[in-house]
Amino acid sequence: MNLDRAHPELQKSLRRIPTIPIHYAPVRWLISKLANLVPGFKGDDDIEVEWIEHSHSQSKVYQPRNLQSDMALLWIHGGGYLFGHANQDDKLVQRVINRLGITVVSVHYRMAPAHPFPAALDDCATSWQWLRANAADLGVDPHKILIGGQSAGGGLTASLAQRLLDEGGIQPMAQLLFCPMLDDRTVLRTELSDDNHFIWNNKSNRTGWQCYLGQEPGMPTVPEYAVPARRESLSGLPPAWIGVGSIDLFADEDVAYAERLKTDGVECELFVTDGAPHAYESFFPDTNVAKAHWESVFRFIERLAA
Repeated sequence: MNLDRAHPELQKSLRRIPTIPIHYAPVRWLISKLANLVPGFKGDDDIEVEWIEHSHSQSKVYQPRNLQSDMALLWIHGGGYLFGHANQDDKLVQRVINRLGITVVSVHYRMAPAHPFPAALDDCATSWQWLRANAADLGVDPHKILIGGQSAGGGLTASLAQRLLDEGGIQPMAQLLFCPMLDDRTVLRTELSDDNHFIWNNKSNRTGWQCYLGQEPGMPTVPEYAVPARRESLSGLPPAWIGVGSIDLFADEDVAYAERLKTDGVECELFVTDGAPHAYESFFPDTNVAKAHWESVFRFIERLAA
């Protein structure tokens, strides 16, 4: 992609970020190993951290020692459905807690291709159920639980919202979708493949969807809840905040999902940052564009909580 399309504040940093060939299995293996070596935040004077073991997954629980709200956030990290670790979003979670003073539970879920759909979604549902069941002990109102995630984690968030709606019971207060990976059919758009997007391109996208679905992306049918954008009706889903950069591979599918939510009567706030690439709010957290992104998220949450 031409660097001139990037926001001026991000151009210098983007020049130093290589395209990682994750379509090669040894590269994916190496990234997975490195992700597991990320030193995790173990808590400090302000935040207590605990790991909860489930049968197939884990939840990393962050609690402010000075709890300021009975809201909570179930957070789902990204990684193209292929790699990643809850620890990678420690600073992101700390940012949320420092602003909102809420409990955060981050899901450490199983990865494709060793564990294709529905393993990751099942693990997210397990963490949701654990948070619901332990809400009283955590000082959380079970009616005030947000769900959110970034990239593949954003896709899992959207899938979880759909599954919880169909299952009934208490619903999430809202869904926060950070540059969500929502539609396997994006892989079929050759003009996007030619564009070779920063950080996550369509070749990587094909690999991620292929490993997660266990079939070629873009086929006529997919398993229910595997691809959020394939759901016929979005009516009844919780309010949504969707944020994406205009030069992110997922920009079109994310904007389309936001428009469908609104058409189906779901409150949805869409925040598009001109010239920003995939996951810019994490890669470049100290930039003004990232700060504006976060301010939009926090204003949305605070408005819902008012």
